Formats: sequence, structure tokens, C-alpha cells
Amino acid sequence: MTGFGGPGSGAGIAFVDLHCHTSASFDSLADPLKVVRAARDRGITHLAITDHDRIDGALRAREAGIEGITVIVGEEVKTAGGDLICLFLHEVIPPGLSPAETIARAREQGGLVGIPHPFDRYRGSVGKAEDEIRALVGLVDWVEAHNARIVGGKGNEQAAELARSAGIPGVAVSDAHSILEIGVAATRLEGDPSTPAGLLAALRTARVVPGRATYFARAITPLAKIVQRVRGNGRVRPAVEPPR
Repeated sequence: MTGFGGPGSGAGIAFVDLHCHTSASFDSLADPLKVVRAARDRGITHLAITDHDRIDGALRAREAGIEGITVIVGEEVKTAGGDLICLFLHEVIPPGLSPAETIARAREQGGLVGIPHPFDRYRGSVGKAEDEIRALVGLVDWVEAHNARIVGGKGNEQAAELARSAGIPGVAVSDAHSILEIGVAATRLEGDPSTPAGLLAALRTARVVPGRATYFARAITPLAKIVQRVRGNGRVRPAVEPPR
């Protein structure tokens, strides 16, 4: 797989993926450290690990201190109204809160918030109608204008138009649940997105770098869920140990 870094990239240029999963998520078997190494080797400079309602996998990956890449601790939070991506977290945000309360909890930690796959027909996108989604746009920092796991329909096109019409950045993400998917999409930024303020400023220069959807990787996700349960003797067990 061709990496993002190369001719045309250099000082002040970052390639970020703001949405991916590891074995801390119930639907992934990908070891956090292997995910980070794969991202680095494929040209990603900043990787947000956003496991479902957990941050221990992201903390483990960050504390490993793998050279050549910056790990951002994030969480895909299942709110009462659908999913939100929250970044630069120190503590888990519990699921089940309203979208507005979830955003407030992220802000209390100095974090940033984005809307993932807002028009995906098959997943828990925030808002069940477009007007509900638009009502939240003014409260967040970006919209996923290209999610590599959206297959069929016009979900990405609608999301890109939402970002344009609302005047907020649109980003491209892998939403990877396997190592195979790491690096299939990213966002090119100018600046240093290693901090909340840095990412917020850099998002103004966002340029979507979409890749091809990995249909095989999407297909194996249900299998990954089954294996996760079997490994836990019928229960979804913790996939990684919290950092010590």
C-alpha cells in the first residue's frame, strides 16, 4: 500500500487519521501497537485511536512511545442520539449521554469533537434526520466527509456537502477495524496537529485524501465480533489491559 508521506510532504505537513479502532473495541482484533506501527509505515503522522466507549487501548499505544508517529487518545462515544468522536481525552466519557452532554464532557477535558459517518445507513450516526445532524454541526470541530467504511449510497457525498454548507472542516478517515484498513484514507493538514489547539488550527487547511474502500476488511468485521466473544467464553472480555 502506498504511503501518504513522500514527495510533496515535508516540514509543516501532516497526514492524520482521526478515527480507527483496536482490540479495545468489541468489534476489532487489531493489537494497538501493531495498528500504530502500520499507520506509521504507511505514511500517517498522527493517528487518533477511537475505540468504542474506551480509551485504554489508545493510552497503551501512546505510552509505548513508538517513534515516527503521534498517537492521539480518543473515543467513539455512543451517545443517546448516536456516535461522536472525541479526541485528546484523559478520562472515558460514558455512553448513553445526550450528544450535547457528551460534547460538554469532551470540552471539559480540553478535547475536540467530530461527527462520524453522519449519513451512513447502517451505523449509529448522530441524528436520525438531517435537521438533527445540522443542529449539532455548530457544536463540533469537523465532520467526516469521507469515511472509508461507507459502501454504497451517497453517505460520503452528503457528509461532504454538509461540511461545505456549514462552513466547518471535512476530514477523511479510515475508520479501520483491522490492520489491513490502516492508511486507506487520511487528511492532509498544514501545521502541527499534536495538541487540541494545533489540530483545531490545522483543520482550517484540511484536504481530504480518500482511498479505496476495503470491502474485504468490512466483510470480516462480523467475524471479528464472533471471535471476540468466543475468546471471552461467551462474554466480550477486555481486549487490552489498562496501562500501569
